[in-house]
Amino acid sequence: MKHKENFKIAMVQHSIDWMNPTSNFATLEEKLWQVDDKDIDLVIFPELFTTGFHQSASDLAEPIGLTTTKWLLQQSKRMNAAMIGSYPVRQDRKVFNRLLFVKPDGTFSHYDKRHLFRMASEHMTFTPGNFQVVEEWKGWRINPIICYDLRFPLWCRNTNNDYDILLCIANWPKPRIAAWHTLLAARAIENLSYTVGVNRTGTDPNEVVYNGNSAVYNPKGEITNEISENDEIQIVTLNYQKVQSLREKFPTHLDADHFNLHL
Repeated sequence: MKHKENFKIAMVQHSIDWMNPTSNFATLEEKLWQVDDKDIDLVIFPELFTTGFHQSASDLAEPIGLTTTKWLLQQSKRMNAAMIGSYPVRQDRKVFNRLLFVKPDGTFSHYDKRHLFRMASEHMTFTPGNFQVVEEWKGWRINPIICYDLRFPLWCRNTNNDYDILLCIANWPKPRIAAWHTLLAARAIENLSYTVGVNRTGTDPNEVVYNGNSAVYNPKGEITNEISENDEIQIVTLNYQKVQSLREKFPTHLDADHFNLHL
């Protein structure tokens, strides 16, 4: 597929209504209706955008293809843009923190969070994923990951320039926000790719504070766009030539170590 030179993303940073998918759907739908840009290519929601992050989110898990899938498909078709977000999915008596990549034509793929955050007992109720995903949309290759995955560089490694965007959706708390920025920048530098991080805001009932800081880093590891602590939808344009030009001038991928992950 021929790549689109300027790829426009919408980072949706919002405060998640705790364990209330219906409320979150209504809030987000209202926000999306207010977006007047008709040329958006990809809309990105935070991790577990229908429930908030906690092992109890597994209690609201639903089979793939039902309420949340249908909502994402509806919004994708209306805006003529792909959409990404994760929510708890039940399949074969297991529950996954599953990211959907939904397209306007009604097709979708998924990625299950590989690294479960044991410090919050996520691994006690969710099942880890066992595969990586690189999804192509409008010629751009996108590698989606979820929150804690960002800390594991081998899982994110772009050895053969397999992707152009590393996209991390998260519920990343305020006390560790410095690590968030450091890791986003590091992943961009080592993978010669854009790195996009979309985080939530607000405080959950466990008094965990989330301060947003959704951001875009270019392939040099420089921050180009950032949302502070506000609920906001920020639209950012990524340029394909900037990725290709850096890879041609500074081809570190040619000297990268090759390896196989044993899952």
